[in-house]
Amino acid sequence: MNNLLVLKSRKNNQHQRQLIFQKLLPLVLGIASLGFVNPVGAQERIARTLTVSGRGVETIPTTITRVELGVEVQGKNANEVQQELARRSSVVVEALRSRNVENLQTSGISINPVYASTNNLQNILQDILQDIPRELTGYRGVNIVSFRIAPDRAGQIMDAAVQAGATRINGVSFTATEAAIDLAQQQALRLAAQDAQRQADTVLGALNLTRRDIVNIQINGATPPPVLLQAQFTRAMGGDATTPVLASDQKVEAAVTLTISY
Repeated sequence: MNNLLVLKSRKNNQHQRQLIFQKLLPLVLGIASLGFVNPVGAQERIARTLTVSGRGVETIPTTITRVELGVEVQGKNANEVQQELARRSSVVVEALRSRNVENLQTSGISINPVYASTNNLQNILQDILQDIPRELTGYRGVNIVSFRIAPDRAGQIMDAAVQAGATRINGVSFTATEAAIDLAQQQALRLAAQDAQRQADTVLGALNLTRRDIVNIQINGATPPPVLLQAQFTRAMGGDATTPVLASDQKVEAAVTLTISY
Protein backbone atom coordinates (compact mmCIF):
# COMPACT_ATOMS: atom_id res chain seq x y z
CA MET A 1 0.00 0.00 0.00
CA ASN A 2 2.78 2.35 0.93
CA ASN A 3 4.63 1.56 -2.29
CA LEU A 4 1.56 2.49 -4.31
CA LEU A 5 1.29 5.84 -2.55
CA VAL A 6 4.95 6.62 -3.16
CA LEU A 7 4.64 5.71 -6.85
CA LYS A 8 1.55 7.88 -7.23
CA SER A 9 3.29 10.84 -5.55
CA ARG A 10 6.24 10.53 -7.90
CA LYS A 11 3.97 10.58 -10.94
CA ASN A 12 2.20 13.72 -9.65
CA ASN A 13 5.53 15.49 -9.14
CA GLN A 14 6.68 14.58 -12.64
CA HIS A 15 3.40 15.85 -14.09
CA GLN A 16 3.74 19.16 -12.23
CA ARG A 17 7.33 19.61 -13.45
CA GLN A 18 6.21 19.00 -17.02
CA LEU A 19 3.50 21.65 -16.70
CA ILE A 20 5.95 24.20 -15.29
CA PHE A 21 8.46 23.42 -18.03
CA GLN A 22 5.81 23.88 -20.73
CA LYS A 23 4.88 27.29 -19.32
CA LEU A 24 8.48 28.50 -18.98
CA LEU A 25 9.70 27.16 -22.32
CA PRO A 26 8.51 30.12 -24.51
CA LEU A 27 10.03 32.60 -22.07
CA VAL A 28 13.35 30.77 -22.02
CA LEU A 29 13.44 30.57 -25.80
CA GLY A 30 12.63 34.29 -26.09
CA ILE A 31 15.42 35.28 -23.75
CA ALA A 32 17.85 32.96 -25.47
CA SER A 33 16.97 34.40 -28.88
CA LEU A 34 18.11 37.84 -27.75
CA GLY A 35 21.65 36.58 -27.64
CA PHE A 36 21.49 35.67 -31.32
CA VAL A 37 20.56 39.17 -32.63
CA ASN A 38 23.00 40.20 -35.31
CA PRO A 39 24.92 43.14 -33.76
CA VAL A 40 26.02 44.35 -37.18
CA GLY A 41 22.42 44.57 -38.38
CA ALA A 42 21.38 46.45 -35.25
CA GLN A 43 24.18 48.97 -35.66
CA GLU A 44 23.24 49.49 -39.30
CA ARG A 45 19.65 50.25 -38.34
CA ILE A 46 20.80 52.78 -35.74
CA ALA A 47 23.34 54.35 -38.06
CA ARG A 48 20.95 54.81 -40.98
CA THR A 49 20.17 58.44 -40.13
CA LEU A 50 20.94 61.74 -41.79
CA THR A 51 21.43 65.02 -39.90
CA VAL A 52 20.73 68.27 -41.73
CA SER A 53 20.51 71.91 -40.63
CA GLY A 54 18.10 74.30 -42.29
CA ARG A 55 18.13 78.09 -42.19
CA GLY A 56 15.22 80.48 -42.44
CA VAL A 57 15.22 84.25 -42.86
CA GLU A 58 12.20 86.54 -42.63
CA THR A 59 12.49 90.24 -43.48
CA ILE A 60 10.19 92.76 -41.83
CA PRO A 61 10.03 96.57 -41.88
CA THR A 62 11.28 98.47 -38.85
CA THR A 63 8.80 100.83 -37.23
CA ILE A 64 10.67 102.01 -34.12
CA THR A 65 13.76 104.22 -34.00
CA ARG A 66 15.94 104.36 -30.90
CA VAL A 67 18.09 107.48 -30.59
CA GLU A 68 20.90 108.09 -28.12
CA LEU A 69 22.10 111.67 -27.76
CA GLY A 70 23.42 113.96 -25.08
CA VAL A 71 25.17 117.05 -23.83
CA GLU A 72 28.91 117.50 -23.35
CA VAL A 73 30.36 120.34 -21.24
CA GLN A 74 33.98 121.30 -20.52
CA GLY A 75 35.30 123.66 -17.87
CA LYS A 76 38.05 124.40 -15.39
CA ASN A 77 36.12 123.43 -12.27
CA ALA A 78 34.34 120.09 -11.68
CA ASN A 79 31.49 121.70 -9.75
CA GLU A 80 30.90 124.30 -12.46
CA VAL A 81 30.93 121.58 -15.12
CA GLN A 82 28.40 119.54 -13.14
CA GLN A 83 26.03 122.49 -12.71
CA GLU A 84 26.24 123.55 -16.34
CA LEU A 85 25.76 119.94 -17.46
CA ALA A 86 22.63 119.63 -15.32
CA ARG A 87 21.23 122.90 -16.66
CA ARG A 88 21.74 122.08 -20.33
CA SER A 89 20.59 118.48 -19.93
CA SER A 90 17.36 119.60 -18.27
CA VAL A 91 16.56 121.85 -21.23
CA VAL A 92 17.16 118.99 -23.69
CA VAL A 93 15.07 116.54 -21.65
CA GLU A 94 12.15 118.98 -21.43
CA ALA A 95 12.32 119.55 -25.18
CA LEU A 96 12.12 115.79 -25.77
CA ARG A 97 9.26 115.34 -23.30
CA SER A 98 7.28 118.10 -24.97
CA ARG A 99 7.45 116.12 -28.21
CA ASN A 100 6.07 112.93 -26.61
CA VAL A 101 9.02 110.64 -27.23
CA GLU A 102 8.76 107.14 -25.73
CA ASN A 103 10.99 105.41 -23.17
CA LEU A 104 12.99 108.53 -22.42
CA GLN A 105 15.72 107.53 -19.98
CA THR A 106 19.26 108.36 -18.92
CA SER A 107 21.89 106.13 -20.53
CA GLY A 108 24.93 107.51 -18.72
CA ILE A 109 26.41 110.44 -16.82
CA SER A 110 30.13 111.09 -16.33
CA ILE A 111 32.50 113.84 -15.25
CA ASN A 112 36.18 113.15 -15.93
CA PRO A 113 39.40 115.16 -15.56
CA VAL A 114 41.11 116.44 -18.68
CA TYR A 115 44.91 116.49 -18.81
CA ALA A 116 47.28 118.37 -21.05
CA SER A 117 48.09 116.41 -24.16
CA THR A 118 51.43 116.09 -25.90
CA ASN A 119 52.31 115.25 -29.44
CA ASN A 120 55.41 113.32 -28.44
CA LEU A 121 54.78 109.69 -27.42
CA GLN A 122 58.23 109.45 -25.93
CA ASN A 123 57.48 112.29 -23.50
CA ILE A 124 54.32 110.51 -22.38
CA LEU A 125 56.21 107.30 -21.64
CA GLN A 126 58.89 109.25 -19.81
CA ASP A 127 56.29 110.95 -17.64
CA ILE A 128 54.77 107.60 -16.72
CA LEU A 129 58.11 105.95 -15.94
CA GLN A 130 59.30 108.88 -13.80
CA ASP A 131 55.90 109.19 -12.08
CA ILE A 132 55.64 112.81 -13.14
CA PRO A 133 52.06 114.05 -12.59
CA ARG A 134 50.26 115.19 -15.69
CA GLU A 135 49.01 118.74 -15.95
CA LEU A 136 45.28 118.99 -15.17
CA THR A 137 43.62 121.43 -17.56
CA GLY A 138 39.96 120.99 -16.62
CA TYR A 139 36.98 118.63 -16.57
CA ARG A 140 34.62 117.14 -19.14
CA GLY A 141 31.04 116.21 -18.29
CA VAL A 142 28.69 114.11 -20.44
CA ASN A 143 25.01 113.31 -19.96
CA ILE A 144 23.49 110.81 -22.41
CA VAL A 145 19.77 110.06 -22.81
CA SER A 146 17.95 107.64 -25.09
CA PHE A 147 14.40 107.50 -26.40
CA ARG A 148 12.19 105.81 -28.98
CA ILE A 149 10.27 107.45 -31.77
CA ALA A 150 8.71 106.62 -35.14
CA PRO A 151 11.27 106.65 -37.98
CA ASP A 152 9.52 109.46 -39.84
CA ARG A 153 9.87 111.74 -36.78
CA ALA A 154 13.43 110.84 -35.79
CA GLY A 155 15.18 113.53 -37.83
CA GLN A 156 12.80 116.26 -36.62
CA ILE A 157 13.23 115.23 -32.97
CA MET A 158 17.03 115.12 -33.20
CA ASP A 159 17.08 118.59 -34.73
CA ALA A 160 14.87 119.88 -31.91
CA ALA A 161 17.21 118.33 -29.35
CA VAL A 162 20.21 120.04 -30.98
CA GLN A 163 18.39 123.38 -30.92
CA ALA A 164 17.69 122.80 -27.22
CA GLY A 165 21.37 122.23 -26.47
CA ALA A 166 22.34 118.65 -27.38
CA THR A 167 25.94 118.54 -28.59
CA ARG A 168 26.39 114.88 -29.53
CA ILE A 169 24.44 112.03 -31.10
CA ASN A 170 25.90 108.65 -30.17
CA GLY A 171 23.85 106.49 -32.48
CA VAL A 172 20.55 105.50 -34.03
CA SER A 173 19.08 101.99 -34.24
CA PHE A 174 15.93 100.61 -35.83
CA THR A 175 13.70 97.73 -34.79
CA ALA A 176 10.23 96.31 -35.39
CA THR A 177 7.51 95.89 -32.78
CA GLU A 178 7.57 92.84 -30.51
CA ALA A 179 4.42 91.46 -32.15
CA ALA A 180 5.95 91.75 -35.62
CA ILE A 181 9.18 90.14 -34.45
CA ASP A 182 7.26 87.25 -32.85
CA LEU A 183 5.40 86.50 -36.10
CA ALA A 184 8.65 86.77 -38.04
CA GLN A 185 10.35 84.32 -35.67
CA GLN A 186 7.61 81.75 -36.25
CA GLN A 187 7.85 82.14 -40.01
CA ALA A 188 11.66 81.92 -39.91
CA LEU A 189 11.40 78.63 -37.99
CA ARG A 190 8.95 77.25 -40.57
CA LEU A 191 11.29 78.21 -43.39
CA ALA A 192 14.24 76.63 -41.56
CA ALA A 193 12.37 73.34 -41.06
CA GLN A 194 11.32 73.27 -44.71
CA ASP A 195 14.87 74.02 -45.80
CA ALA A 196 16.23 71.13 -43.73
CA GLN A 197 13.69 68.71 -45.23
CA ARG A 198 14.51 69.86 -48.77
CA GLN A 199 18.20 69.27 -48.16
CA ALA A 200 17.51 65.79 -46.82
CA ASP A 201 15.28 64.90 -49.79
CA THR A 202 17.91 66.14 -52.23
CA VAL A 203 20.72 64.08 -50.69
CA LEU A 204 18.67 60.93 -50.18
CA GLY A 205 17.16 61.20 -53.64
CA ALA A 206 20.61 61.43 -55.21
CA LEU A 207 21.52 58.19 -53.40
CA ASN A 208 18.25 56.42 -54.32
CA LEU A 209 17.18 56.37 -50.68
CA THR A 210 13.85 57.28 -49.12
CA ARG A 211 13.26 59.57 -46.15
CA ARG A 212 11.37 57.90 -43.32
CA ASP A 213 10.90 59.31 -39.83
CA ILE A 214 12.27 62.40 -38.12
CA VAL A 215 13.90 60.97 -35.01
CA ASN A 216 15.27 64.19 -33.50
CA ILE A 217 14.60 67.93 -33.81
CA GLN A 218 16.84 70.71 -32.53
CA ILE A 219 15.71 74.33 -32.69
CA ASN A 220 18.50 76.87 -32.59
CA GLY A 221 16.15 79.79 -32.10
CA ALA A 222 15.19 82.83 -34.12
CA THR A 223 17.14 85.99 -33.41
CA PRO A 224 16.35 89.46 -34.72
CA PRO A 225 19.63 91.40 -34.94
CA PRO A 226 19.05 95.13 -34.47
CA VAL A 227 19.57 97.43 -37.42
CA LEU A 228 22.20 99.94 -36.32
CA LEU A 229 23.14 103.30 -37.75
CA GLN A 230 26.23 104.86 -36.22
CA ALA A 231 25.77 108.60 -36.46
CA GLN A 232 28.64 111.07 -36.52
CA PHE A 233 27.24 114.38 -35.40
CA THR A 234 28.46 117.88 -36.14
CA ARG A 235 26.33 120.68 -34.82
CA ALA A 236 25.22 122.95 -37.63
CA MET A 237 24.92 126.65 -37.14
CA GLY A 238 21.63 127.94 -38.48
CA GLY A 239 19.48 126.53 -41.24
CA ASP A 240 16.02 124.99 -41.21
CA ALA A 241 16.75 121.69 -42.94
CA THR A 242 15.61 118.51 -41.18
CA THR A 243 18.14 115.73 -40.74
CA PRO A 244 17.01 112.79 -42.93
CA VAL A 245 16.71 109.47 -41.08
CA LEU A 246 15.81 106.50 -43.28
CA ALA A 247 14.74 103.26 -41.60
CA SER A 248 15.72 99.92 -43.13
CA ASP A 249 14.29 96.42 -42.94
CA GLN A 250 15.11 93.97 -40.18
CA LYS A 251 16.03 90.32 -40.75
CA VAL A 252 14.94 87.59 -38.35
CA GLU A 253 17.00 84.40 -38.74
CA ALA A 254 16.36 80.89 -37.44
CA ALA A 255 18.01 77.47 -37.69
CA VAL A 256 16.52 73.99 -37.30
CA THR A 257 18.52 70.73 -37.20
CA LEU A 258 16.75 67.47 -38.10
CA THR A 259 17.92 63.89 -37.67
CA ILE A 260 16.07 61.76 -40.24
CA SER A 261 16.04 57.99 -40.64
CA TYR A 262 16.12 56.39 -44.09
